[in-house]
Amino acid sequence: MQDQDDFTPDPTASVAAEGEASKELRIWKHIAFTANWRNCDTSVLDDIAESWFIRRQKLQGSSVEFKEFMEQLKRRHAIETGIVERMYDLSTGMTEIFVQEGFKGSLLSHNDTNIDPKTLMQHLNDHLEAVNWVFDIIKEDRPFSVSMIKQLHQLVTRHQDTAEGRDAEGRKLKIRLLKGEFKKTENNPTRPDGVKIYYCPPDHVDAEMDNLIAIFNQLREEGVHPLIVAAWVHHAFTAIHPFQDGNGRVVRLLASLILVKEGFFPLTVLREEAKSRYIEALEKADAGDVQPFVNYLGEIQKRNIQEALNVQEVSPTSSFEVVQNALLEKIREHKQSILQQKEEQLSIGRRKIFSVCHTYLQEVEQNLKKKYGKDAGIYLKKCSFDDREVFQPTQRPRQDFYFNQIITYAQKHNYFFNRNLPKAWLILGFDFSAEKKYHIGFTIHHFGYEDGALAIGVFLEHKGEHEEDTPNIVLPLGIPPHVVSAYTNGAGKEANIRRYLEDTLTAVLAQIASEF
Repeated sequence: MQDQDDFTPDPTASVAAEGEASKELRIWKHIAFTANWRNCDTSVLDDIAESWFIRRQKLQGSSVEFKEFMEQLKRRHAIETGIVERMYDLSTGMTEIFVQEGFKGSLLSHNDTNIDPKTLMQHLNDHLEAVNWVFDIIKEDRPFSVSMIKQLHQLVTRHQDTAEGRDAEGRKLKIRLLKGEFKKTENNPTRPDGVKIYYCPPDHVDAEMDNLIAIFNQLREEGVHPLIVAAWVHHAFTAIHPFQDGNGRVVRLLASLILVKEGFFPLTVLREEAKSRYIEALEKADAGDVQPFVNYLGEIQKRNIQEALNVQEVSPTSSFEVVQNALLEKIREHKQSILQQKEEQLSIGRRKIFSVCHTYLQEVEQNLKKKYGKDAGIYLKKCSFDDREVFQPTQRPRQDFYFNQIITYAQKHNYFFNRNLPKAWLILGFDFSAEKKYHIGFTIHHFGYEDGALAIGVFLEHKGEHEEDTPNIVLPLGIPPHVVSAYTNGAGKEANIRRYLEDTLTAVLAQIASEF
């Protein structure tokens, strides 16, 4: 069963309007790296990358947990890439089993997939072998070349013998798939709304692919950000569509190669994101708006980084001796001056993040008071990372306020919160009346096992009768944290924090408004 790799754009998307009028949509034009690509913002990834690179050095050495984490990422890519292309379907339950335990056909039941189980396992193993081959290429430091791309195509299509084509009258038919060879005939699919999509004609494919390789090499020499390079290569390759079928699977592996070579992760598009995020962003790039596609690829990397930051260096199943030695090494590191310097840098970074949040919420507080009046009961309270104030000897320090809320929040979003490191909080209070009192709490605390990664999270609660140590009614919110590195500076990082705070406040105030 061949894939539907020429994933047709959504007919309701903005670029479809032009196509509907002319009944054709020409995706391909001679590829070039233009200014709109060069000027893309990469801060969605840069905000957290530095903490990941520090953590990566520790994990790559001897962490069994990290090695298994990477194997699971490869297996997830192998599964999802075929689902996105509609080659097969696989239930979410069996997907997780395969990701955790490996591809075992004996575990399948007839309800888990929509194709013959033997064919499914062939496709999955072909995809996984291709992913592993990409990692081998990186280890061997093989150059990015046309021959390498053709070999990759052979791997992903090993058990696919046909592709979908059309005869002279436009009727669908099966044609022999050329494995590892560029297309000899047009592969221009027609969307359900009748719009025909035009990719690069076969006569121009060889020249365009040579051009793609040349531009890629030039971008690497210039030091263009790997996220931009991966996004551009993906978009350019898709416009060329050099193979009769299998283009989607191959291009995601090419983008993965670029990113993994720079210390990041494979590009895995999840099935639930395929249309709403992936295809939509590609269509915008077709129309010249390339930032959403760069953002999407960056968000995929950030998602994987956040998971990796919660991978342990020492497995809980290790021997007692291994664990003791690991702890001894940590104690030795802790006494080194280099870690003391790192702690100073970390402290500066934490203060800057807190300052951005505090400044923004001060602005919000003032604007709300102007809008609702000074008697509206709106106020802002704070506790910075350096605040150790204790009001009375019998009371807890301010640092310990909202401790349970942070733990609950971290558990809800499935990450490790290091309670031994400093944390900060800001409370935007609304005392509308004696019965309607709310706290919107913003917490800034450490995320995962790398000290330099910080999470900004939010909780909403009905205020109790007394102060912070009185149990309040915490209202459920599904807003995930914004994770940033304390070591990264820049306007992009500040803008992203402010955007997160604004989006979060919008959602929380909507919740409060709905309760009135």
